[in-house]
Amino acid sequence: MSRFGDSMHLVFGALLCLALVLRVAGDEGAEVAGHWEGAIEVPRTPLGVKVDLRPSEGAWAGTIDIPLQGAMGLALEAIVVDGTKVSFRIAGIPGAPTFDGRLEGRQLKGTFRQSGASFPFQLGREVQAAPNRPQDPRPPFPYRSEEVSYPGPAGTLAGTLTLPRDRKPIAAVLLISGSGPQNRNGEIFEHRPFAVLADHLSRKGIAVLRVDDRGVGKSQGSFVGSTSLDFAEDARAGLDFLRQREDLPSDRIGLFGHSEGGLIAPLLAAEDPGVAFLVLVAAPAVTGREVLSRQRQLISRSSGEKQEEIERREAVFDELLSLVLSDPGSRSPEEAAHRRDRMLELAHRALGTGATEERRQAGQEQAEALLAQLQDPWFRFFLAHDPAPALSRVQVPVLALYGSKDLQVDPEQNQSRLEAALRRGGDEEVEVVRIEGLNHLMQTAGTGHPSEYWALEETFSPAALERISSWILQRFPEPPATEGESSP
Repeated sequence: MSRFGDSMHLVFGALLCLALVLRVAGDEGAEVAGHWEGAIEVPRTPLGVKVDLRPSEGAWAGTIDIPLQGAMGLALEAIVVDGTKVSFRIAGIPGAPTFDGRLEGRQLKGTFRQSGASFPFQLGREVQAAPNRPQDPRPPFPYRSEEVSYPGPAGTLAGTLTLPRDRKPIAAVLLISGSGPQNRNGEIFEHRPFAVLADHLSRKGIAVLRVDDRGVGKSQGSFVGSTSLDFAEDARAGLDFLRQREDLPSDRIGLFGHSEGGLIAPLLAAEDPGVAFLVLVAAPAVTGREVLSRQRQLISRSSGEKQEEIERREAVFDELLSLVLSDPGSRSPEEAAHRRDRMLELAHRALGTGATEERRQAGQEQAEALLAQLQDPWFRFFLAHDPAPALSRVQVPVLALYGSKDLQVDPEQNQSRLEAALRRGGDEEVEVVRIEGLNHLMQTAGTGHPSEYWALEETFSPAALERISSWILQRFPEPPATEGESSP
């Protein structure tokens, strides 16, 4: 679930795009042009940034990467260079974020400000090594890959199908991603967990389809405004595509879902008796409102925040979310305006931007952005949706994995409830496992805090990978029947 809330959201809290406008004074621009790397020194979680600036038709152009937030190749415009002084004004980002710095030799040092908060930043010319990702699949591969596409409810969906070279796959699985727009590799924080998982399973003789989310990569449609129900229909289209392939065993096609994907997969399996199995990783078993409340508390506590401050903010969020989920349709204009004003006040309190008039004005955009996010169709559905009814209708084998250090979907909150919901419906082939030391992404973790995701070299725990493949192979110990034979 990549739409997580934590202390990092104070900086670039609603990061959608970046823009810098450049004006060059004389030849000083020559010292600014090129590649810069460094960090904004946010307490406990320094926010690394990489900036590339280049002259372009008498002005400047460039890009910025913020790996810790999964933001790569964002467009830049609008810097002012005056002697050694360099200042950035970031357009379109809530909280009016600005950089004010000075050139000191091969370094650019200064202060970053947003929503009344300020942090030092420092950029240098030294190119930092690309993060090591030793599990990324590398050729030669003992399986074949196909670029595939098929019709979806919002347009063509595109992905990659990996399958054995010289024999029919033992089984097939469709991968369903967590929340937020992701490509077919599930790419997040420069990790590619779906590529790693597909590589592992296809080496074991299991076909895997991984797909760009709608509106991402080569898939058509719009991600914005879509809900989990829409993504379930996209997954249904993937199932239909796999079932139509003559080189796949149509009675051995299952679903893998991570985080929100673990909520979507049971929605399909509850309605489609042809789904052969489910593998759920970090799957919610309570409403999104409950998941996010526990998530905020765990991440804040891991960040060193005081318990009284955590409780204060949770009380604010609780009232705010109650207003968000209430039906505004029958209210008079005066009542609607009062509701809106109260929600905005609570948003300021939740963000800590209402303490003074100066901070309130600086944080107005951020508060408005928070309200817009909370009222987004995806968010409203996720907040209110209870996964338990769908789970209780699932009648196929299920493997569910949780990491003991998952701070985003707390295993203490969700694991037992998921198992109880599955068994309540009579599903007898259920295995629910908590793996010690793993975080939300199934990495071997230190604290489990999201700030570790990028820094960890491991993409997907080998123990978790082996648990998944061995469980699937145990379901299907015999090869699939060939044409003219009965299925085992």
